Parts: sequence; C-alpha cells; structure tokens
Amino acid sequence: MSYSTILCAVDINGGKEDDRVLRYAKRMADLDGAQLDVITVVPDFGAMVVAAYFQDHDIQTAKDGALEQLRAMAERVLGAEANANARHIVAVGSVYEEVLRAADLGGADLIVIGAHRPDLKDYLLGPNASRVVRHSNCSVLVVR
Repeated sequence: MSYSTILCAVDINGGKEDDRVLRYAKRMADLDGAQLDVITVVPDFGAMVVAAYFQDHDIQTAKDGALEQLRAMAERVLGAEANANARHIVAVGSVYEEVLRAADLGGADLIVIGAHRPDLKDYLLGPNASRVVRHSNCSVLVVR
C-alpha cells in the first residue's frame, strides 16, 4: 500500500514520545514521497465552566503560540528542509474529533498517532488514539 498524504497528530507538550511519533510519520512519508501534515490540538475552553474567563483573542493567542511551538518541534525533529515541506495544522477542540476532521479535509490516507501507557479503563490504547482508530475513514498507525 502506498500513501499520498500522511497526517501526524502530536502533543507539542508531549516530550520525547511525540518526537518519536513524528519521526515514524516522516519515515512513512519518505517511503512513498507522501505529503506530511502535522497537527496539534488546543483544548476548546468553550464547553468548560471557565469559558467565561476567556476571550476570543485568548484562544487566537493560544493557537498562534501552539503554531510556533509546532513548527519549532517539527524543525527540531524533522530538520529544516522536511519541516518546510510539511503542512502545520493547529485545531481547537477535542483531540480525536479534530484529528479525524483534519484527516478528512486534508485527504489523508494514513494517520500516525501516539498512545500513552493505558489505564485499565483504556484497554490497549489511550482514549484519543482508540477513538481515532475506531472512527477513522483511513488507516491508522499507532506508535507506542
């Protein structure tokens, strides 16, 4: 199977584990000459009780800061040339919903996502990775 667009979901605060996820995604993209899209998701404060304390500009500021961090992370892990060719996406909302939405909108045929060490309630995958696997319209590679 060959891929044309690969979406890699990372947590910009995830540390070395997410660096590893991004390296896997780059390796897969390099194999097929695929477009690499990198996404991170900023939590949506709109549904929380604290939403009243946040203004729209606060969310935009968070998105802008996340984009800077995402680009810096991607450049550090992928190198400048690969980073320049990657598309960087910052979404606001639920991680699994936004990853699935970006995959559909971007025409991804593979999602690469990490999974944390699960609790008993999470069974084999973390809650976001598990939901992405169950609801995705394309293949999903889960990096442990």
